[in-house]
Order: sequence, then C-alpha cells, then structure tokens
Amino acid sequence: MTSVSSVENSTKAATTMRAEQAAQTIKDIAKRIREESARMRETVKVIRSSGAIEELTDAVREATMAARDTSKEINETARELKQRGVIREAATAVDDSVRSARETAQTVSALSEEAKEAAPETAAAFAKASETAKERARVATEKTKEAIRERTEKAKVKLRKRGKEAA
Repeated sequence: MTSVSSVENSTKAATTMRAEQAAQTIKDIAKRIREESARMRETVKVIRSSGAIEELTDAVREATMAARDTSKEINETARELKQRGVIREAATAVDDSVRSARETAQTVSALSEEAKEAAPETAAAFAKASETAKERARVATEKTKEAIRERTEKAKVKLRKRGKEAA
C-alpha cells in the first residue's frame, strides 16, 4: 500500500513537471516569434531593395490605365452606334418582324375560318396551311432575333479589339 504522503509527493512532482513544461513551451514560442520577426524584416529588406514593389506598382498603374482607355473606347463606340441609329434600327426590325408575323397569323386564321364555313372539306387543308404559315412566321422572327444577336456580338468583339489595340 502506498502512503498518503507518497501520493501527495508524486502529485506535487507531476504538477511541478507540468508547470515547468508549460513555461518551457512558452519560452520556445517566444523564441520562434523572435526568429520569424527577424526573418520577416530580412525578407522585407530584400523585396524592397530588389525593386519588386516598384515593378508591381507600375504594372498595376499600367493595367488601370489600359482599363480606363478600353472603357472610354467602348463608351465612344456605343455612343457612335446610338447616334447612327444601329441599335434603334435593329430593335425596330425586330418589332416590325413580330408585328408582321402576328398580322400574317391573323390573316391566315381569318382565311381558315372563312374556308371552314365555305368548304368544310378543305377546312383541314387550310388549318394545316395556317399552322405552316404560323410556324414560318415564328421561324422568321427567330432568325431575325438571332441576326440581331449576332450583330450585337460582332459589335462587342470589335469594341473589345479596339480596346486591346488601344492598350
């Protein structure tokens, strides 16, 4: 059996040992902080003396100026397109195509109704022709929209190229 005093002594020894370990760990951490601080100072000196900071600053300035110039070029081109009425013409063409397609569909629908009343046997043929005309009008509208999208994309590409050439 172990005595109470030997248990107390071993507990005190363990506590003292843990406190000493904690103190040593703190000292080690402080030493690493000092070492890393010295390394950091040295790194900053090397970077500064190498000219890397100035080079980075110049590169950022040049990139900013290029972005500004590109933005101006895009703005000018957009203004020119607006003044020439290209965008308005394209939008008007789409509206006209849609309006024409609707009118065609209405006309064909009216013809179909008249045909049903006049000649029930041919009503099916007119219904089919009506659907075909509607489909063609829809396709024409889609093609017009796609042509406008392509024109817009081409204009955007030209704007980007002008911006890059200006840079």
